Amino acid sequence: MRSLVHSNAHFKKANTKLPLGVSSNFRYWGDEETIYIDHGKGSRVWDIDGNEYIDYRLGYGPIILGYADERVDEAARKGMEVGGVFALSTEREYEVACRISKMVPAAELVRFSNSGTEAVMAALRVSRAFTGRDGLVVMEGGYHGMSSFVMWGKEYDEWQPGDADPPVRPFGKGIPAVTKPLFHLVPMNDANALEDLLKEKRDEIGAFMMEPIMGNCCAITADAQYMKDVREICDRYDVLLIIDEVKTGFRVAKGGVQELFGIKADLCTFAKAVGNGYPLSVLAGREDIMRHIGNGVIHGGTFTAHSVSLAAAAKTLEILDETTALADIKSYGLKLQDGLGNILKRRGIPHSFTGHPSLMGLFFAPRPPQNYREWVHSDYDFYDALAPELHELGILVEPDSREPWFLCESHNVECLAETLDKFERAVDITLPKFEKQKSRAATGGSMHP
Repeated sequence: MRSLVHSNAHFKKANTKLPLGVSSNFRYWGDEETIYIDHGKGSRVWDIDGNEYIDYRLGYGPIILGYADERVDEAARKGMEVGGVFALSTEREYEVACRISKMVPAAELVRFSNSGTEAVMAALRVSRAFTGRDGLVVMEGGYHGMSSFVMWGKEYDEWQPGDADPPVRPFGKGIPAVTKPLFHLVPMNDANALEDLLKEKRDEIGAFMMEPIMGNCCAITADAQYMKDVREICDRYDVLLIIDEVKTGFRVAKGGVQELFGIKADLCTFAKAVGNGYPLSVLAGREDIMRHIGNGVIHGGTFTAHSVSLAAAAKTLEILDETTALADIKSYGLKLQDGLGNILKRRGIPHSFTGHPSLMGLFFAPRPPQNYREWVHSDYDFYDALAPELHELGILVEPDSREPWFLCESHNVECLAETLDKFERAVDITLPKFEKQKSRAATGGSMHP
């Protein structure tokens, strides 16, 4: 049985100085379930109790090559010798920007920030300057960072097909209500819904921001035809298409999700995988749009284009662009899906995979959901019951079923064999517990122990 005695003790101390004992709400898994990491190497992490895990969270995606990758860390150490930040630029900014433009055709011009949230904020500011319209459309279930402007959504828990759409609500307290009228939502894979909205509010809306693979919603993926329709509709209504590649960028392909769909965004954002965990984000796009930066639009930041992060990004992108790393990750992902699928198939458990092999959702139904509305009304209780059992056995996945599994170059044949063995054991542990919980719920009890 896994011990968390040291993590639990540290939580009690940390909670006296840090709300929830952590520095991000999503790192809090409960007073006795929150773990604290000692170190990571390759595809594995060790917590402060000495528990070892094969990691399929990878920091929500930044680790594309592996923790403490020697090639990237050596480059970062050389970046330290540059001196950090100067409130002036260095030559390496141009070097990394050129690499990004080479890999992503839509990235005609590039600006750097530190986080995905900052890149999205900059994209919205630039789009408003270019179009003169403040309104924004996003897909239901999409995630675009922690800035107040995009922290709105709809609650579909009580909604049924045929009902009127639920009202738009903020994700928590402290979100300024004055931003709500500028925010609009449409379901994924429904081009008619987007066009109907733009017909009604074409004078108000300047941008449609989307994740073609939804990084916070089980990696639900857009249809190829939908993406073509979206591109055409945005062109017809003079609305900018912003593709948020904070999670998919430099992960699902060298050119990101845009390469997979053969689509060029007007503006696009990148962050997580660009530096293998070193903090750097990117806003990129068409030159005529991006030239508004410095010509009316302000963009900057004290730590923007830090010498360490730039050096790490230069090496990470070189590896992704010039080696078989991404192909190897995809190959591992396909083998993992095949192995997981066989385990579930032998037990008669319906399942399907969503997203991309490097960024994949596991869904316990023969057909994955096509949008957030379908996901809300899907059965994800088995995943919720399975995840803690995987943790006990040393397989680290996100306990929230909306999060996909992330893969990196360091996942190897030993990881695959161990993962499949422990996954099979976890499924066999979960099944009788789950059936007991379902039986209890059917007689009026709770689904949870």
